[in-house]
Amino acid sequence: MSALTFEASATKIWFDNDNMWVALSDGRQLSVPLTYFPRLLNASSEQRNKFELSGGGTGIHWEEIDEDISVPGLILGNKDLTYFKKMI
Repeated sequence: MSALTFEASATKIWFDNDNMWVALSDGRQLSVPLTYFPRLLNASSEQRNKFELSGGGTGIHWEEIDEDISVPGLILGNKDLTYFKKMI
């Protein structure tokens, strides 16, 4: 993995109807489809907005919906494992 993957951390998270947006410390912004993370897709707006940045912004945690997302994993394009199960 590239060192750039690990140097960037999340500084801000927000949502629209279809995507989670992540502002990174290096100035990039990621748009990630909520369909990649079924727990977020099925969560209410209030539940989505109750997150914590962990590890200095390298992780995003939602206690109420039991979801944890790695920011380096997002940068690499990783999806929730249940996304792949639906594809089979």
